[in-house]
Amino acid sequence: MKVLIAVLLTGLACGSALAQSDADLARQLSNPVAALISVPLQYNYDEHYGSDERGHRSFINVQPVVPITLNAEWNLISRTILPVVLDQANVNPGTSQSGIGDIVQSFFFSPREPTAGGLIWGAGPALLLPTGSDDLLSGRKWGLGPTAVLLKQEGPWTYGALANHIWSVAGESGRSDISSTFLQPFVTYTTPTAWTFGLNTESSYDWKAEQWSVPINATVTKLLKVGGQAMSVGGGVRYWADSPQGGPHDWGLRLVVTFLFPK
Repeated sequence: MKVLIAVLLTGLACGSALAQSDADLARQLSNPVAALISVPLQYNYDEHYGSDERGHRSFINVQPVVPITLNAEWNLISRTILPVVLDQANVNPGTSQSGIGDIVQSFFFSPREPTAGGLIWGAGPALLLPTGSDDLLSGRKWGLGPTAVLLKQEGPWTYGALANHIWSVAGESGRSDISSTFLQPFVTYTTPTAWTFGLNTESSYDWKAEQWSVPINATVTKLLKVGGQAMSVGGGVRYWADSPQGGPHDWGLRLVVTFLFPK
């Protein structure tokens, strides 16, 4: 975490007013299916886990996004989420863990140009891979389902939603089956100097346990260049509007460093 904070502070210290093209690049970053290679490193901290609310969890999501040109009309966007748990204590009472969690891999088939009405969309499969390094960091199930994103960009505004649903299709028979819906409505505002203010929820509904998780995230990021490398740095806070029994409560923290590689 100290390294991540140092990168954030260094980047902000080096920031200055950028050209309009950099503001456009910041807007592309708000589009989940933009033809832009990016590698976000997203640090998260939540607490008040467990029946006694003494548990906490800190982790980094490594989320590379790689667009692949299929032809003159279509792109395939690969989006990977790999959680790296730095410290998880008393989430499961009396235990602590660290290591990697299960990967969610999504593929979006997306038109290279918006529709006549300015809508940007993508759809495809989402896969759950049981890569967790610890039994308490993994569901030990393979999963599969659909995913889609729909958004519009008007001036400095980007707004839309991303969703998926994953069912378990194989894995250890002794572990609980999975049927989970993920919903992420989002809105961002990008200034001419490449500051982006964002608000989203990353809600999920567990159909087996009939429980919601509803974190609301507010973030501020800045696109800048350090040694010629385009990057976005920032952070924000999270409030848990709803969570399952034993889940996190109250407030959380998010810090983000995203490395950009424009085509």
